[in-house]
Formats: sequence, structure tokens, C-alpha cells
Amino acid sequence: MKVLVIGAAGMIGRKLVEAMLEKGTLRGRKISDILAFDVVEASFENATDIKITTVSGEFSEPDQAAKLVADKPDVIFHLAAIVSGEAETDFDKGYRINLAAVQYLFDAIRQQNYMPRVVYASSIAVFGAPFDDPIRDDFHLTPLTSYGTQKAIGELLLADYTRKGIFDGIGLRFPTIVVRPGKPNLAASSFFSNIIREPLAGKEAILPVSKDVKHWMASPKSAAGFCIHAAEIDGEKVGPRRNLTLPGIAATVGEMIDALGRIAGQQVVDLIREEPDEAVTTIVGNWPREFDASRAISLGFTCESSFDEIVQAHIDDMNEGA
Repeated sequence: MKVLVIGAAGMIGRKLVEAMLEKGTLRGRKISDILAFDVVEASFENATDIKITTVSGEFSEPDQAAKLVADKPDVIFHLAAIVSGEAETDFDKGYRINLAAVQYLFDAIRQQNYMPRVVYASSIAVFGAPFDDPIRDDFHLTPLTSYGTQKAIGELLLADYTRKGIFDGIGLRFPTIVVRPGKPNLAASSFFSNIIREPLAGKEAILPVSKDVKHWMASPKSAAGFCIHAAEIDGEKVGPRRNLTLPGIAATVGEMIDALGRIAGQQVVDLIREEPDEAVTTIVGNWPREFDASRAISLGFTCESSFDEIVQAHIDDMNEGA
């Protein structure tokens, strides 16, 4: 079993590779090779006999995808993208990386003339207001950001290439993944992680939106689990609607902060400073708040049952040095 992970140096990519190394198998077969690609070279501790090859490069270069699929990987995880805030401010870069590179990959697979499982990372940003509450899996796609538009087009391409028998694709509409390790990034959603991660590290965090903002979230561990389950799921059971809205926790910012206080104490909560940001508030205001993920759940996808569990999962990762 050969596996290609595009976006392997990112948070989900790293968690996914680590989970596969621990699991050792995929789709009922032993994993022999993992090709880990990103714009920066990733590094992994590997105590198994699985061969890991790390490669760095610019995925939006027209010939890069062909090189990555030349060895015909059995499973391809496409997790690479620029984040929502950057895609909104740099229009050309967003479409080059989040859309053109996706079609380069899909066409490279077509040229190889074989049938891999392709797991494509989409986003709940494919949906736009006005919303139902909760939003059904088959709610119409009306994205109100460039990032959401790029992901929605990617979903349509995935479904069409699957319909044509070019590959066997599964698209995953990820919740916002929290708590992300590392430093704040340019994603408009980054504050959802910042207000938990930074205070737990003894640092001040800025809250740019009101505490009544509600959002759909899951942990990095769940994100890796979503990917592995998507690689292994029976495509016949998924049917022609190849893009799935994944389970998550619907919580307001206030409820997130309450969970932090219950687990870490008021002294940690006091490190959060409210500083309204109109641009972030506008972007987040166009995002959905809660979903009906019963279809994905019926297909075996699972996540946390409370935001307290998400906070505790991050503390456990901190203690393990993840």
C-alpha cells in the first residue's frame, strides 16, 4: 500500500502521518510507503518498517502533481491549501493554489490511468448565508468568500472525476480544527485556537469577535481520524454524493471560554483580551454555525462530544510534546 499525503507538514497532515505510522495498515493492507509532500519539508519520527519519503516543492507548478503520482499511490490525501484570510486578500494566489493545483492533481491521476482513493480536504466555508440551523448535508453551496468558492469548485470536480471513473474520491467538509498547535496564522478562524492555546501557554490572546459567535469545531485528532476513515470507507455506501459534512461540536465563543475555565481555571481565562476586529467579524458572520452531520455519522465518522474534550485533547498533546 502506497500513500501520498499532500500538505504533510501542516497540522492535519502531520497528525495523519503519525496516525498511519501507528496504525500500520490502510484499507486492510499493510502500508509500505508514505510520500509526504509540502511547500516545506516535513520530518517524522518513525520506528516502523514503513518507508517515509519527504519532498518539498511548489504544488501549484503545473508539473509537480505528475511527479507525485508517477508511482501510482493507492491512496492520495490532498490537504494542501492557503488559508481563508490569505485566500481573501491574495485573490490570484488563492485560485492558483486552492483551485488550479487541484485540477493539476486530478488530471495527473487521469493521465496515469488507474483508480486510487482520493481524499480531498474541503471546508464548511462552501456554505453561505442565509442559513438553515442546523445545516443539512445537502444544503446548497453558496460560498461568500474566495476560499469557500475555491473549495466548492474542488468538490464539484471531485464528484465529476469520480463519476467518470477517473478515481474514487471522497470530499471532507472539515469543521474548524481546534486547538491548532504553533503560532497564529492568517486564517480568519485562527482566533478559535488562539483563545485556548495561548492562555494555556501563559500568553495573552486577542478575541476579535463577540462571545455569542457560534461555530462548528473538532480536534486535530478527530481530523486525522476523519481522513483515515475516508480512505477506508466503502464508496458504494457513500453513493454519488461524494462530499460529506463532518461531525463537530457547535459552541459559542463564550462556551469555549467557559470550558477553558472549568479545565484550566480563571487565571488562564483572564489572559483573553477582547479587541473587536470588523474584518474578522464580517468574514466569520458569513459562516454557518451548526450542522446536521447525520449522514457522515451514519457512515461511521466520529468526533468529540463536548468542547471540554477538545480542550483536554490539546492539553494532552502539550504534555506529550505534540
